[in-house]
Amino acid sequence: MTDTPRVLVFTDSDSYVKWGAALANQIPKDWSVRLVYARSNAEPSPRQLAEALEGSRFEGDTPTRVAFADLRDILENWRPDVVVAAARGPAVHALVGLIANVPSRPVLVSGLAGISVPVIPYGLGFRRAVDVFVLHSHRELREFAVASAQLGIRHTYELATLPFLSSAPRPVETDSMRQATESEPARDRIIFAAQALVPGSRRERTWLLLQLIETARAHPHLEVVIKVRARGGEPQTHAEHFSYEDLLTRIVASGERVPENLVVESGAMGRHLRRAVGLVTVSSTSLLEATAEGIPCLALTDFGVGAEQINLVLTESGLLGTTRDLVAAAFRHPDPEWLEDNYFHDPADNSWLARVEALLELRRRDGLPPYPELPRTLVARARARAYRHFAFASAEGSRLERIESRVLAVGLWGNRRRREIVRAVRRFGA
Repeated sequence: MTDTPRVLVFTDSDSYVKWGAALANQIPKDWSVRLVYARSNAEPSPRQLAEALEGSRFEGDTPTRVAFADLRDILENWRPDVVVAAARGPAVHALVGLIANVPSRPVLVSGLAGISVPVIPYGLGFRRAVDVFVLHSHRELREFAVASAQLGIRHTYELATLPFLSSAPRPVETDSMRQATESEPARDRIIFAAQALVPGSRRERTWLLLQLIETARAHPHLEVVIKVRARGGEPQTHAEHFSYEDLLTRIVASGERVPENLVVESGAMGRHLRRAVGLVTVSSTSLLEATAEGIPCLALTDFGVGAEQINLVLTESGLLGTTRDLVAAAFRHPDPEWLEDNYFHDPADNSWLARVEALLELRRRDGLPPYPELPRTLVARARARAYRHFAFASAEGSRLERIESRVLAVGLWGNRRRREIVRAVRRFGA
């Protein structure tokens, strides 16, 4: 190719901004890359946005916040050669609806922002039109291929190292990356990576918080940090009903003495890991970030092991343990055989960028084949409207389009499948 490709990275929530920006680090630095994020109920705050972009080629930039109409204008006027849909499923679906299904269309890339085992079927359906579905381990490649065959949804899966791991290929080196290797602070912290979904109940989360308090008491020479993604009502990819910060306030109000070395903090995970002696979580991808840095970890099994806990992939990792191990600070390193099949393969195995380059050449030479489209039925149109409203703060359009949207939404409201999809999306952000 002689022309420099233009790449649009479209994102929405905090975790997808982080994933999309980090994946863009693997794109050749002479390509023109632009990142935008959707105006939505999940859009990150300025603080979250800055933290998600830290260490990426966009660090220090102010990405464009886009409504649905703004996104349409960028696609029509900037005319990207590649579109990376680093967003929740409904937003990917809405984006694809703006791209004409013609041979000169851009190459469409998407993926999921973290541990993707077990496979969530809706995550495949929302992305049925993409040319390259990025996965992050050999195990994911196998399991997604099986799921695709069972669901009858054709996908081309390609491998990439989980992009925000320190072991990921990084053609773009930022100042913060260089500074991080120049000085190493003292390791004096146990990091608990909080999650919005697991554990889910107030009782379970309060109990876990009490175990963290006990850990702080047992190790007064260490800080026990509850690392949260959102503070003060900030949005997240997944809705959090019982924040640890609020629960801690309740515990203090009840008269419980909380040791001073237990703290709640936000901030980029990479900065926290530079001071960590160990990391504990239920199933957060921060466990993989810590492993990439050589930091011992602990994945808690007190709430079970299964799809609901998003920790099935860890069953043979050697990292599973209980809160008794946490209080004892009994962190461990993963089994080497597990690593190769799960997120720590040889970077030479990565194929996603080579596939994108091959498709760009095909586009230049012959044009791209049409992406698969759903039948243009009333129900399909209604679902598309519903996804657009879910993905953006408001779905702009003409007065006629707004009327049509309301009519279609009313017609769809009683549809059982629609309710199932909305519940799945709200829970998993698939």
